[in-house]
Amino acid sequence: MREDLCLTPYRRAAEVLPEHLRRAALARCTDEQAAAEEFRLRSGQKMSLLGPTGESPISAEPVTGQDLQAVLDRATEFSAYRCAESIRRGYVTVRGGCRVGICGTAVLRGGEIATVGELSSLSIRIARPAPGAAKGVYPKLWGDGGFESTLILSPPGGGKTTLLRDLIRCLSSGSQTHPALRMAVVDERGEIAAARGGCAQFDVGPHTDILTGTEKAEGISMLLRAMNPQVIAVDEITAPEDIRAMTTAANCGVAFLATVHGRDLDELRRRKLCRELLDTELFHQFIILEGRGSARTSRVERC
Repeated sequence: MREDLCLTPYRRAAEVLPEHLRRAALARCTDEQAAAEEFRLRSGQKMSLLGPTGESPISAEPVTGQDLQAVLDRATEFSAYRCAESIRRGYVTVRGGCRVGICGTAVLRGGEIATVGELSSLSIRIARPAPGAAKGVYPKLWGDGGFESTLILSPPGGGKTTLLRDLIRCLSSGSQTHPALRMAVVDERGEIAAARGGCAQFDVGPHTDILTGTEKAEGISMLLRAMNPQVIAVDEITAPEDIRAMTTAANCGVAFLATVHGRDLDELRRRKLCRELLDTELFHQFIILEGRGSARTSRVERC
């Protein structure tokens, strides 16, 4: 196994930092490292660490433009061309599933964003597996006809992807009371399974097929045609075409496990896209995540 894959998630995320910022990151105490959610780098400001209670500065000197470029070089393994499509969308997913969010000057070609230049800030999200995160909700997601399509809700940074990943693992593995299911994952940003060389770096179960590098709508159609899934999992529904593709697959008998930004069902109903999603009646049960860090709770609602 590669040495870098044996690092803690925090240390693996810190690997993309230039040396002087990496030293500052690794100087934090073990408890702070364990609770950290993101590194935040803004040009002209000290690097900060985002945790459950907010951001705190951790570097002695302000971040420079050279620092930001050094992070992007490491994140792309010095091949920005290979990651051009991802950069155009505003992120790069690095080895181990950590996502580097990119902010700067959008470069337009033909009226569309072609890339991001003149970097101004970066966020490095620390990806952590959490086996057992789904233990409390997994048994509640089954009806007489088997697993029922489920939508996970939380605000940004609320733990949706972490719970999604563990539910995929549970559904794919099965239990004494529930059968293992054929899972298919559209891992658009490479954060769910963090597949490298065709192998998942996070445990997503023995009966899970992973499709990366494509948008959700196209990926759902590909998996439906190619892999005969029982359940398709996607992270962060954001576009009408996602909903159309899901509706088509559901009409073919496929169940869904998905996430969306939102505090509760009332908030979803106030947003046009989410109202459209709810009107499809694809989902009748919802997992609502609240709080952050160790104070995070989850509950299942039905409608």
